[in-house]
Amino acid sequence: MIFRTVLTTLFLTLCLGMDAQANESPKQASIFALQPFERAVCCIKYYEGIHRKKDYPYVGYGHKLRPGEHYSSNMSLREADALLRKDLKELCTMFQRYGKDSLLLAALAYNIGPYRILGSKTRYPKSILLKKIEAGNRNFKDDYVQFCHWKGKSRPSIVRRRYAELLLLYSE
Repeated sequence: MIFRTVLTTLFLTLCLGMDAQANESPKQASIFALQPFERAVCCIKYYEGIHRKKDYPYVGYGHKLRPGEHYSSNMSLREADALLRKDLKELCTMFQRYGKDSLLLAALAYNIGPYRILGSKTRYPKSILLKKIEAGNRNFKDDYVQFCHWKGKSRPSIVRRRYAELLLLYSE
């Protein structure tokens, strides 16, 4: 419960002024009052931060430039927000067949790429997480948090991000 309170405070600080009701005081507002898609956007913004020239080929809030794309590394926060929403909607569409888990999978795919979840013919097998979801097994929280490695090591900051995503986006 303490973790939820701390997490709510962090995200509330980030999201106030953007999405909270104008007549609510900060003590009354909660990230859980937002629609799930807006929660996902806030979570991604919080953990990705804004990417600039030094982060090339990443721009905005972690968008990886694809061949033929020419987004500026100095895009405004409004442009970065629009790009994040566009990307997240595309990923939601990609995972729409997974119903209530589509947004959770899209948020994960935004960070690690969709083919680490879906699998690819040459590089990645289908993830255990996706196999469990397809089988109707709702006990996949540990498998979700396993997507916390960077350069072969588990990173505490990524573990915190996975738990935050589960807290904000997972529904029974």
